[in-house]
Amino acid sequence: MSTKKVRDYVKPLLPKQVFKAIEPSGHLLEAVALSSLSGRPARKMHVIGVTGTNGKTTTSFMIHSILVEAGLKTALMTTVGYGIDHNIAPQIEHMTTIAPAVLQRRLKAFKQANVDWLVMEVTSHALAQHREWGTPYEIAVMTNITHEHLDYHGTFERYRKAKLKLFKIAARHGRKLGVVNADDPSAELFAAAIPHLLTYGLKNGDAKPENIQLRPDGSSYDVTLEGTTYHIECNIPGEFNVANSLAAVCVGHSLGLPKESIEQGIAKLKEVEGRMNAINEGQVYSAIVDFAHTPDAFERLLSDLRKSTKGKLVAVFGSAGRRDVAKRAEQGKIAGKYCDELVLTEEDDRDEGGNEILEQIASGAREQGKTDDKDLFKVPGRTEAIHFAVTRVAKPEDTVIFLGKGHEKTIERADGVYPWNERDEVTRAISRQPTVGRESQDE
Repeated sequence: MSTKKVRDYVKPLLPKQVFKAIEPSGHLLEAVALSSLSGRPARKMHVIGVTGTNGKTTTSFMIHSILVEAGLKTALMTTVGYGIDHNIAPQIEHMTTIAPAVLQRRLKAFKQANVDWLVMEVTSHALAQHREWGTPYEIAVMTNITHEHLDYHGTFERYRKAKLKLFKIAARHGRKLGVVNADDPSAELFAAAIPHLLTYGLKNGDAKPENIQLRPDGSSYDVTLEGTTYHIECNIPGEFNVANSLAAVCVGHSLGLPKESIEQGIAKLKEVEGRMNAINEGQVYSAIVDFAHTPDAFERLLSDLRKSTKGKLVAVFGSAGRRDVAKRAEQGKIAGKYCDELVLTEEDDRDEGGNEILEQIASGAREQGKTDDKDLFKVPGRTEAIHFAVTRVAKPEDTVIFLGKGHEKTIERADGVYPWNERDEVTRAISRQPTVGRESQDE
């Protein structure tokens, strides 16, 4: 539909002043038109929106699992996948909240399937571009707000303001509830934007964990909310996933769901694709695939792994081309702080010079004392980098973490978009190792 046709269609649907205000935004006009043409499908569902810099996907999956366990027909839309109840299809697109046409098509399908609840990951881009117009969020969840996407938003304040829009929308619909990470510096700003509030955090909030037990394959803890004590078994490792599960507990509690549904919903979620996925092919070291690609995610994840790794901690990662340049040296600095060895490689270089990106990351690593070709390696091709890490670097009891691609099914290079599966690439590289690097059949 041309811009003129979209404008002509939308104009009679809205009050004159509203139309005049939104007319300059092609994204908003498109979203209004497509939502209206689809019959405003989201209005028939209870929608929970999850935003933040890190943890959105895992938190969304946890909330979805709780609702499904409670017997509610629940749809899910995230970076990783979308679908209804246990039927979740992988998402191929390199974006969390997809284009308005695809979004409305999926919402319409959910409505036709008589979905009652929708858990939806929501990005700052989608909010700033009005892609999700017409979605009446009634519960808004904030996981954290840290440095990300400044290439698009320009400043941290504008980035945070875009995220805050989700809470302002939720303040007008249904339960008008916000669930906020009280440990985050922006917590008060988000709390002030919505009438009803539940907070959580590892240190602060209405929901704080007690008796935390962290394991290599997950965690357990107790948390009490308004007189009800929940015992949580989380099968996705990392202290940051304790925080993510607390957010999910708050949502389930606010809906009055059975205690058993909340506990079992989290316990039954064994894995989220591209999030702390362990690869086990009999090797004598640990290999993990994770989507982490921001400085904050690096800090949380690598500090956790440093504590639990007996041997060396090795990170394989890059930084996306034509995206936030400022974070690259910071990624290198944080990785250099926690890791013994780094293998720098491509991560969707697009048409930006890959060697330049790697040098920017390396500059931060060198600040932490890393030395080229000793404990800091540049291997531009990602397949080659993965092979290098598992054949030349990894030793018994080491942990090798592959960061930045996670669940994604494509890799973007200067000459086009190619199929990619990080998990398969790592598995293939490990499987090709000689038996000397693997556990004996007799062990």
